[in-house]
Amino acid sequence: MCSAPSNDHFAETPDLITKFEQVRIMVESEFDVEEGFVEHGVPTFYVKLREDSKEAFLRLTSHMNTIGLIPVLRGREEKVVLQAIPKPTTRPSRNLINVVLLLATMGTILFAGLGSLQSPDVPGAVMFMGAIMAILGSHEMGHKLLADKHDVEATYPYFIPGPPPIGTFGAVIQQKSLPPNRDALFDIGFTGPVMGFIVTVIVAFIGVQLSVRVQEAPEGAWFIPAPLLFRFFTRIFPPSGTGDVIMLHPVAFAAWVGMLVTMLNLVPTGMFDGGHVARSLAGRRAHQILSYLGIILLLIIWYPMAIIALFLSMYRHPGPLDDISKVTTRRKLAALGLIAIFVLCVPWPPVFPL
Repeated sequence: MCSAPSNDHFAETPDLITKFEQVRIMVESEFDVEEGFVEHGVPTFYVKLREDSKEAFLRLTSHMNTIGLIPVLRGREEKVVLQAIPKPTTRPSRNLINVVLLLATMGTILFAGLGSLQSPDVPGAVMFMGAIMAILGSHEMGHKLLADKHDVEATYPYFIPGPPPIGTFGAVIQQKSLPPNRDALFDIGFTGPVMGFIVTVIVAFIGVQLSVRVQEAPEGAWFIPAPLLFRFFTRIFPPSGTGDVIMLHPVAFAAWVGMLVTMLNLVPTGMFDGGHVARSLAGRRAHQILSYLGIILLLIIWYPMAIIALFLSMYRHPGPLDDISKVTTRRKLAALGLIAIFVLCVPWPPVFPL
């Protein structure tokens, strides 16, 4: 983007000259243009921001969409650069794949419930599967709903089957276009963990009530570290029975999985949900630093996940289309809530492979 501009390409192509002038008119209707030129075939403008630049950019995005272009707003040295790039083509989603993976994941979770839980009864396994799917589904649909709200093209969730003792590696949605600004990037990253956390709280309350206290654990039982949120429920709403050992109901174990998933997603690394939030709040350079700090944190909490985080951090976060406008104060305050959720969901002592 920093190479010298060239106007030769447009000088030889009248159709492109006409399109450049059309783009210039659109840009000048929303921004104060200092200079306009073509850089490697891309209409490029040095602009000055107005008081309503965030809203102006959204209007410009809508206008350019009619001619197959999308605007990108970035900082270059001490200038604000707006470029109009061709809108990339996307393949239509094949929802059949989503359905097949959904059914397969339900099967692997049910199998995990029957074969790995300490109470492998069919009703308990079905409840375990339903609770896990509710947590993961609400998390991913939170992303999907906010993506739709901000006109970001995204697929429905892809659930990922996995081995026992959980039966799944989670779920993802694929974003096929970039968020229009930092507010939208924040909202998409924020809403998934929050919705998943709300469902996890409900599942935890039910699961703890279905669990039982015993004097000592049966032979072959394995112990899991309890997050603060889990400790809160067991003390304020203690399960029935007596003793210092809690035999978790499958629904309670599903809540524990939900807390672990929420915590991992909130690490401010790469393309994790926490990484999206960090990128929207702190910008590109600070996001890179936070990504490496997040990897170090994962090394302490659950080191296998740190390997995945390191891999994802190798890919540069694309950011939003408008990377100049700032996140609203309300969203900055909401980010404090994510920190609180993260702390409540961290298992201690750290988790190691089961």
